[in-house]
Amino acid sequence: MPYHLRFGETDPLRIRFALSPLWETHSAVRVLARPRQQGYHLPWLRRIAAAARGLDLAPLHLLMPSQGHSPDFLYPPPIGPTAVFEDEIAAVRATDPALVGDDFARALAGTPGAAESAEGRRLLADPAGAVDRLADLLTAAWEALVAPEWPRLRALLEADVAYHSRRLAEGGLERLLDELHPSFDWLAETATLRIAYRGEHVRPLEGQGLVLMPSVFTWPDVVSGFDPPWQPTVAYPARGIGGLWTEPRDRTPEALGRLLGPVRADVLCALTEPMGTTALAHLLDRAPSTVSAHLAVLRDAGLLTSRRYGHQVLYERTPLGIAVSQPGTD
Repeated sequence: MPYHLRFGETDPLRIRFALSPLWETHSAVRVLARPRQQGYHLPWLRRIAAAARGLDLAPLHLLMPSQGHSPDFLYPPPIGPTAVFEDEIAAVRATDPALVGDDFARALAGTPGAAESAEGRRLLADPAGAVDRLADLLTAAWEALVAPEWPRLRALLEADVAYHSRRLAEGGLERLLDELHPSFDWLAETATLRIAYRGEHVRPLEGQGLVLMPSVFTWPDVVSGFDPPWQPTVAYPARGIGGLWTEPRDRTPEALGRLLGPVRADVLCALTEPMGTTALAHLLDRAPSTVSAHLAVLRDAGLLTSRRYGHQVLYERTPLGIAVSQPGTD
């Protein structure tokens, strides 16, 4: 049975996008145990292989059944539009241990024998200790697996939010939801978002609105099912994942490098999605001041445009910039 998220009169006015480094960490840990999700992430998997071997992620994997419930308190909806990992993990540590026992029991029930395993019994016997241990594991996973790549990941996620925010403004809620993922189905007659997914979940939004959260490591799934008191949320695969790990220099045409100069050509070709200076500098392994100077020249030449998004300025290619950056025959 699919998920059903039922909108009330005011819920369409309370749609927002958000990013969550904690959610990406949880999803990255899940990818390590799910071969079918690894296809797009092989370069990342090669880079983090040694670090992953140094982590004992078994307790987290035990709480990630292939079908069924995962503890909401470990991976809650983001607390703000641009959450910081340290704030999110602090909220996990502050969870009342009396509230997590049912979460553990439901998650362990999704895997035969999990509740009777040594780790399963340990989780159920000492919820307070388990909360701290799991938070420590998530912190270690963040530092080893995700934080080194976060500028690149954040750039992709912010580009997705910028794109879909424009689509919401241009076409309204119905068009946005229809475009976000093939599993989404907007039922206008009942103001319900139906999501084709394993299991069944019905959630009236009741004026809380809906958080839409793009994710890199969630692909190819859409994830929802958050129960009260958590904010109704849907995590969906971000746009552009297929080219996420492609190095910009590998896709810069040689002729364009001769025309613009190699660094400026790399900057132009790297902007397949809107991106800020810091993220672009990390992606290109260049100093932010260098990248900023080239961005200014490309913008003045009409190849880029810029606009403010939250705390930063995002750059994207104009139609002329897109045409110039298309690979041709050298």
